[in-house]
Amino acid sequence: MKKGFIAVLAVGLVLALMLIGTQVVAQQAEKKSKIEKFGEDKRAIEWKDKQWTTSDKKFQWRITDPWGGLNFAEITKHFCDSVRAASGGRLDIKWYPTGSLVPAMEIFDAAAKGVIDAFHSWPGYWKGRDEAFVAFASVPFGLDFEGYNIWYYERGGKEMFDELYGRFGLKPFFCGNVGQELGLHSNKKAVKMEDFKGMKVRTVGWYMDILTRLGVSVTPLPGPEIYVALERGVIDACEFSTPAANITTGFHEITKYVIEPGVHQPSCQFDVVFNKKKWDELPDDLKAIVEIAAKETQLWANAWQENLNIEALKIMGKKTEFVRMDDQTIVEFAKVAFKYLEEVAEKHPFAKKVLESQEEFKREYAQWRELRKGVAPWPKEMVLQGKLYQ
Repeated sequence: MKKGFIAVLAVGLVLALMLIGTQVVAQQAEKKSKIEKFGEDKRAIEWKDKQWTTSDKKFQWRITDPWGGLNFAEITKHFCDSVRAASGGRLDIKWYPTGSLVPAMEIFDAAAKGVIDAFHSWPGYWKGRDEAFVAFASVPFGLDFEGYNIWYYERGGKEMFDELYGRFGLKPFFCGNVGQELGLHSNKKAVKMEDFKGMKVRTVGWYMDILTRLGVSVTPLPGPEIYVALERGVIDACEFSTPAANITTGFHEITKYVIEPGVHQPSCQFDVVFNKKKWDELPDDLKAIVEIAAKETQLWANAWQENLNIEALKIMGKKTEFVRMDDQTIVEFAKVAFKYLEEVAEKHPFAKKVLESQEEFKREYAQWRELRKGVAPWPKEMVLQGKLYQ
C-alpha cells in the first residue's frame, strides 16, 4: 500500500509541477507577447490583405503655387519629380510658375472648381475660409517640425486636415516643412516689451492681431512691397520667412538688426492639395505613390532648407546684428498669444478642435521633451564649455 500510495503521490507531484511550469511559461509568453506588440503600424493593418495591381492608365495634371521668386517653388517641383519617378511617368504632375495659370491667391478656388488639378501652399493663406487653416500652417508658440509630424501622422491631425479641406471639395497632404522662421528684420533694436510699443511692423495672420495688442502698429504688406517700405522708413521692421527664403529679399542689407526668436512661427508647414474629384479618379496604387511622395517631400524639404540656413546666416551676419528678446519679454508675448488663441477657439469651432488637439499632444509629450533636453547636439567645444540645452 505504501509503495502504491507513494507512486500515486509522485505522479501527482509531477503533474502539479508540470501544471505550474505550464502556467509560468504561459505567463512569460503572455508578458513577452505584450512587449512585442507595443506599437503597431496602422497602415500595415490597413494594407495587410490589400491586393495591389499596377494600373496602366496615364494621367497628366497641372499644379501651381504662390511662391513667385521664393525657393519654396523647389519643394513643389521636388514633389512632382518624386511622383513622376515612383509612378514611372503614369502620373505626370506638371509644375507651372506662379501666376501662369491663375493669380497666386486664386489657386484655392481654381483647384476646387477643377480649373487646375492641384496646388502647393501654406494653409494659413486660407484663413478667410476658416480660421482652422492657420493651425495647420504655424501657430505662435505652437508645434515645431517634430511636433507637426507626430501630431499629423500619429495623433489625428491628418484626419482633421482631410475634413477641413474636404468641405471645399479638396484633398490635402502635408508636403514640406521648412522649420522655424526668423523673427524680425528691424531698424530698431527691440529686446524688451517696451521696445516694441509704437514700432511699425509688417506681418500677417494671427501674429498681426497679437502684435497689435502689444502696442505695435501693424500692416499686412504683400511680399513685393516690403523692401521699398523698409527702405523708405514706412515700416521699421518686417517678418517674412526662414533665413534661406529671406536672403534673396535683401532685407538684411537695409536693416540693422534681426530680432530673435521667431516665436510667431516655431515651424512653417506647407501642403499639396488636389481637386477631390480628380483625386477619386486615381487608382489605388497611384494614390499610394502620391501620399508616400508627399511624406518624402516633407522630410527632404526640412533637411534642405535647414542646411541652406547655415550659409544664409553667414551672409546676413556680415550686414546685420542678431539680437534676442529677453525671457520675460518672450513670456509676455506668450501670454498675449495664448489669450488671443483662446478667443479664436471660442468663435471658431473647428479651429478650437484642432488647437485643443495640438495642445493635448504638447501636454502629453512634455515629459519626454523635458527628460531628453540635456542632449542637444551642440558642437563639442560648446558642450565642454557648459552649453547643454536647446
